[in-house]
Amino acid sequence: MRKQQPSMSNRKNRSHPVAPPFRLPLFLLILPAINVAFAVDQSKFRTCDQTSFCRRHRVPPGSLPRSSTSTKTARPGGTPPIYKINRESIQLVSSPYVRPTKEEIPQQASTSSGWRSFFGSTGSKEEEEGGGGSTKDDPYLVGPNAPMVSASLVPDSRANHADPSTTNPDLDLSVRWYESGVVRVRVTEPYGRDGYAPRWTSDELILSPSSFSSGEDAKEGEEGTARLKELSAEELQHHYLPALAMSLGERVEDATNYVGYGCENKDGDMGRVVVVALNPFAFHLFEAIDANMQAPTLHPPLVSVNSRQLLHFEHYRKKAVEKEGQFGSAIKAMAVKEAEERRRLAEDGEGDKADRHGGKEIVGYWENGLAIYADGTREELSHDTAKEEEAVDAAVVEEQHQTEVDTNGMWEEKFSSHSDSKPLGPSSVGMDITFPQSEHLYGLPEHASSTKLKQTNTGKQNDGSYTDPYRLYNLDVFEYDLDVPMALYGSVPLVISHTARATVGAFWFNPTETFVDVTDHNQEEGGKGDGGMSTHWMSESGIVDLFLLPGPNPPALYSQYAELTGYVDLPPMFALGYHQCRWNYRDEKDVYQVHAEFENLDYPYDVLWLDIEHTDGKRYFTWDNGLFPNPVDMQNKLASQGRKMVTIVDPHVKRDNKYYVHKEAEKKGLYIKDNSNSKDYDGWCWPGSSSYPDFTDAAVRSWWADQFHYHKYIGSTDSLYTWNDMNEPSVFNGPEVSMQKDLLNLAGIEHRQWHNLYGMMHHQATRDGLIRRNQPHENERPFVLTRSFFAGTQKLGAIWTGDNAAEWSHLHIAAPMLLSLNVAGLSFVGADVGGFFGNPDAELMTRWVQAGAYQPFFRGHAHHDSKRREPWMFGEETMVRLRRATMARYALLPYFYTLFHEASTTGMPVMRTMWMQYPTVHQMFHVDDQWLLGADLLIKPVTAPGVTQMDIDFPPGDFFYDVDTMMSMPFSTIDAPTKLTVHCDIDKIPVYQRGGSVIPRKLRLRRSTQMMTYDPYTLYVALDRDAKATGKLYVDDEHSFDYRKGEYYVANFNIDGGMFVNNVYGNGTKIQAPDQYQIERIFIMGMKQEPKIVQHFMDDDSKINLDFNYHTKHQLLLIRKPLLSAVNDWKIQFA
Repeated sequence: MRKQQPSMSNRKNRSHPVAPPFRLPLFLLILPAINVAFAVDQSKFRTCDQTSFCRRHRVPPGSLPRSSTSTKTARPGGTPPIYKINRESIQLVSSPYVRPTKEEIPQQASTSSGWRSFFGSTGSKEEEEGGGGSTKDDPYLVGPNAPMVSASLVPDSRANHADPSTTNPDLDLSVRWYESGVVRVRVTEPYGRDGYAPRWTSDELILSPSSFSSGEDAKEGEEGTARLKELSAEELQHHYLPALAMSLGERVEDATNYVGYGCENKDGDMGRVVVVALNPFAFHLFEAIDANMQAPTLHPPLVSVNSRQLLHFEHYRKKAVEKEGQFGSAIKAMAVKEAEERRRLAEDGEGDKADRHGGKEIVGYWENGLAIYADGTREELSHDTAKEEEAVDAAVVEEQHQTEVDTNGMWEEKFSSHSDSKPLGPSSVGMDITFPQSEHLYGLPEHASSTKLKQTNTGKQNDGSYTDPYRLYNLDVFEYDLDVPMALYGSVPLVISHTARATVGAFWFNPTETFVDVTDHNQEEGGKGDGGMSTHWMSESGIVDLFLLPGPNPPALYSQYAELTGYVDLPPMFALGYHQCRWNYRDEKDVYQVHAEFENLDYPYDVLWLDIEHTDGKRYFTWDNGLFPNPVDMQNKLASQGRKMVTIVDPHVKRDNKYYVHKEAEKKGLYIKDNSNSKDYDGWCWPGSSSYPDFTDAAVRSWWADQFHYHKYIGSTDSLYTWNDMNEPSVFNGPEVSMQKDLLNLAGIEHRQWHNLYGMMHHQATRDGLIRRNQPHENERPFVLTRSFFAGTQKLGAIWTGDNAAEWSHLHIAAPMLLSLNVAGLSFVGADVGGFFGNPDAELMTRWVQAGAYQPFFRGHAHHDSKRREPWMFGEETMVRLRRATMARYALLPYFYTLFHEASTTGMPVMRTMWMQYPTVHQMFHVDDQWLLGADLLIKPVTAPGVTQMDIDFPPGDFFYDVDTMMSMPFSTIDAPTKLTVHCDIDKIPVYQRGGSVIPRKLRLRRSTQMMTYDPYTLYVALDRDAKATGKLYVDDEHSFDYRKGEYYVANFNIDGGMFVNNVYGNGTKIQAPDQYQIERIFIMGMKQEPKIVQHFMDDDSKINLDFNYHTKHQLLLIRKPLLSAVNDWKIQFA
């Protein structure tokens, strides 16, 4: 979020001692007005080389081929063993999984929140009777009754184990088939043997209840609809093994080393087949081959797992042999040096006071972790210290290269001035996932990078690839850099491969810190086979829990992913309007003045936001009574004119015994604990000394939700909504501006296990609060914006891309970042219009508003050091341009709302990459500077200064119409895209409607969505080359949950053969009478001949002639005032 605000408290923190309480100097009260230039300090954030588990997992460039079918494969010394499957251990389980009884639950696991399933019983008869299948499984696996294959993974005894403390126990493998076609691969320790208790997992926190339907589920009294089938040796030898050999680029000689399984439905179709190599273990997912075909086409696997033999599973254990020094010889040298320096200072009579702060009194911390001093100065980053720490890091890396096993950081790890105690020892997991024949991988948000994933770990410089892996670890990154793989605010461990043949995904279900290497084997010199791309996943802890999404096309894949993690939440209509925000609108007078000017200029906006300064000393759920003495009157005033307000509510709670939220949380024991589990964790954020509720606990989330009741959040109304920021979580004086990893939640689980979930659970608790505050007569939908996220956040609310800058480069990167989020199923996303930091000029602001108007979440926001940038601040001419772009957004709100309804029911993203809609057009697979809004609008914003014309790639096979002229763009019949140079001066937004579509708009200028509710529609029909078009319009009351009771309409428009038909389903009569949804005009683009007559067919078969105009040059037909309802059935004929 914001960057220079100092902490206003000085409570002692165990890692960063601060001075005793004192009276704040005046400079701290006026400091927000000081303009200080900052940039990201990358030394505060770890790389793979500075992270012990990543160093242990990462394979040096060129040391391994992309596939491995032999245990003789060359492997670097000290790497983990190669695993094989013990054939005798393989079991096919047809009966549902049976949860253990309470007595069977290991004591270590019994207190974990992982047992608090809110999905309830699986409902199986076997479960109710306490019987069932013969194979017990991981107790943390919630609910699925899926056909399953289980087996034991045995480490190869020939592996090199140089570390005497390292042992490699057997592992348990399970493979499950779901009704959607998804295959789940799980690797765990053998629970119940050798003292292993289940590791903490988060099924119930993330996975959707709908994901727990399976191919075996059936209605009561019916038999299951799917059964697991083992493939015959003949099927394997004739169909799948030749295809596997084609993928690997080498012969598959020993057919007895493979087993295959499929899950048949009631019609005998298998859909997807799994082929497992036993020694060494590898797993391949195929499309089922029709055995009845005489010469079936052989395709390589859709995805291969562990084909590069990078499975790595560290188990909890104590340190067996004391190594040299606490952190290795390199870090020991630094510790000795620090001790010598302390002794020298003691001899000079300065002692510990003369540390790196020079004995100055610390009164707070910046968000970048640097100290604020009582004399008005602030800590500067010491280049000498930075170089010294870099030297130590380099020494550690060099030391591990000289030994067979890197043991540095296994049992304790140091980064900067912070230490991680690691009381349980190393626990990382990793595996490789390969996509044969793929050339394009996408996903892994959030990174300020291209939508198409770049290669990492190539060992080359300046070739466009990255030297570090993509990192997934939610962090508050100060003014983030562009085109780097470093972690940002959120993470979704999902990779999607797209080829002209198939769209396939891999969801690595692990919320711990994760690194991902990407290798493009198509670029390898002398490579064998058909290339492909592989990923190497390396997670600090947890288990291997992998969902393979077989597609085979984008709609199927996104349906599968939504079934697993949840569908997009349908937002209230106002949330799709324009949001005006600033850090901070000073007081009520400022709010009224800004609102009045929007009104005066007829400039549409829906929501006005208040940042942290509206509170009483950064105490959330409160108001500064001097600046906002009448918050209810203020909200009601804006609500009377159709506007809402949003206030910020961050997760950190000011440690103040007079603050009711803190008093209650402390008394009830709701805070995260320190690593001794005896004290509440105390870190620094905006209020100063702060503690953090444990949002991984359901009871804590419920308590937080209660804080939004109107009688608790005094001054709130039903027109006030919420913004969750700083929820990575951000801790100014913590490691990497976050919490220490060895902190404990209320269940005693380390922070490292659930770090990437924290922000999402904060988001969920807030959303629940806005629902819970509803009065008996209310049924309002919530709106909550979050900065931190994980897989599944799409079912909770909106996301923005954090602290961007008012620079053209940040405008340019916004589209690839937002497309990556949509690739990961997160549709309600946006970037701060104008950039958070800095001062955009009129041209940059204009181009950013033009782009933001066609992105899902549309908010302008600015840092407190930035100049005021409300639309009128750039002059009349620019204001008119900004208003025109915003009006275009408001006109399209019926289309946006319909797209969000589609996303909430199908999982398809709202903002789409070109390949999602044109999956066979290879030339469009890399494109991320233009996008599709739904299927029907193509947008390419201007993202560079002084541009008056630009090239646009129009996909083959479809007409496209300029939305301003309504004329068709030149069309090519070839299979490749058509590149056209288009005019785009400062007044032009390059937007084009696809031929074959119908898009509803509302054209009357209104100042908010509430005022537009019953405005009439204008239908824009764009005919394809066969003079056909289809489209939808979704209508409900735009604000309540009544649509879940069936209170909605869906209009289905279809024009074909000279007949325009509307078929409507749904029952929205309680919303408003159908006549309220009138159509006032219809534009039909691409009509080659003027009709002689246009008639409306009435229910009694009578006909009414409709008034129309035809423009010959534009081939445009306009039907005026047809007196039709958009939510009634009707027919129009052209003759």
